[in-house]
Amino acid sequence: MTHNDTSTASRRLFRARTLAVSTAALFLSQALVASPASAAASDALPHGPGGVTTVTYNLGDQAYRLPGTGEPVEIAATVHYPKDLGTTPRPLIVQLHGWHETCADRAAAASRDAAEQAGDWDAYAAAGQKLFSWPCAPGIHPIANESGYDYLGEELAGHGFIVVSIRANGINASSVWGDENASARADLINKHLALWQQLNASGRGGLVGAFRDPVTGKPQRVDFRHRVDLNKVGTMGHSRGGAGVTWQAADRHKAQWPAGVKVRAVMALAPAYNVMTEDMTAYGITETPVAVMRGTCDGQVGLEAFSFAADATAKSSAGFYRFGVHGANHNYFNTQWSPDSGQVAAADDAGHDGDHPGQCTTPGDSAYETQLTETGQRQVAAAYIDAFFRRHLAGDKRFDAMLTGKQHPLADIASVDVTADRR
Repeated sequence: MTHNDTSTASRRLFRARTLAVSTAALFLSQALVASPASAAASDALPHGPGGVTTVTYNLGDQAYRLPGTGEPVEIAATVHYPKDLGTTPRPLIVQLHGWHETCADRAAAASRDAAEQAGDWDAYAAAGQKLFSWPCAPGIHPIANESGYDYLGEELAGHGFIVVSIRANGINASSVWGDENASARADLINKHLALWQQLNASGRGGLVGAFRDPVTGKPQRVDFRHRVDLNKVGTMGHSRGGAGVTWQAADRHKAQWPAGVKVRAVMALAPAYNVMTEDMTAYGITETPVAVMRGTCDGQVGLEAFSFAADATAKSSAGFYRFGVHGANHNYFNTQWSPDSGQVAAADDAGHDGDHPGQCTTPGDSAYETQLTETGQRQVAAAYIDAFFRRHLAGDKRFDAMLTGKQHPLADIASVDVTADRR
């Protein structure tokens, strides 16, 4: 497949790529107010005073090259962490977005829309290439796809974690697909983890002096030395990022983890396993808990999100969780891809028709149900993702009833089908 592919599926995927600015953080404590799980809202990790703070780092749009193709990829991320790091090393959670536009080129987006209306697929593909280029053209800002999970980063950092959301625009713009794409994303995770291992162990490496204020861009001094517990790493991947975190955590690829790093929990959020393999050992995970979440109105990822992940963990002794969120689509999990911002290419990917206002379905399905708002969908995601990581990185068992489906504390927002094989 290439960026010039003009098949119906490719056109649908291009239409669904969206931008947006991040919205206000949604907190698990709010999600659980007046619910049976309210008593479980205390923390297993120490907060310390001062709340949550944020820095970014960017080592360059062409910090390294993909093996084989030589295409450029950046090393950039947003970091949320407790302002008072204290003296106890904290678990690290790495977040990875999926395949969406890389450049906020409004003119190219307008050209793409016009070409689609006219059925001019050559012009459509040419405009799409501008939106999926890397680095972006002069004067065109890159899309900060990684900041679309700020609401999750703030939630998790508020419960004692250090959260690194990494940008993968260079991979999105590259020619790598299928297993190669998942492998490239896994390699990107490992490159970031290696930087954190250096920083944590000795205060050295590429991150020294690289932290910036996310608003002003001014340098920020943060002493992470001996504050990161790399023996307790969690990963969360959305869309093709879900395939990436599955590949990275697979038994076969543990040898590629940086020294001292151990991945203890994997969350695949609406994962797109666009793979071309019958060798499931490339994704097989036997010793690490895995959770998968998908919305019933996801217009880009089907039920294979559950079945593939189940196959990958078929021989696991660590446990597998499945969360089906009724009324959730694909894009609303990332604020940068959601339409409330009015940004370039923002879209709701769920299936709709005029006969079912306020309702949605997976495109091609005949079953309709009430669609979640952007805020409601993120609130549900934040609650379950937070509970999963607190259980498996911090040993907090107080959310077990929620994670196993015995309690449904967000039932007033959405129905969530929960399947848990605790093994």
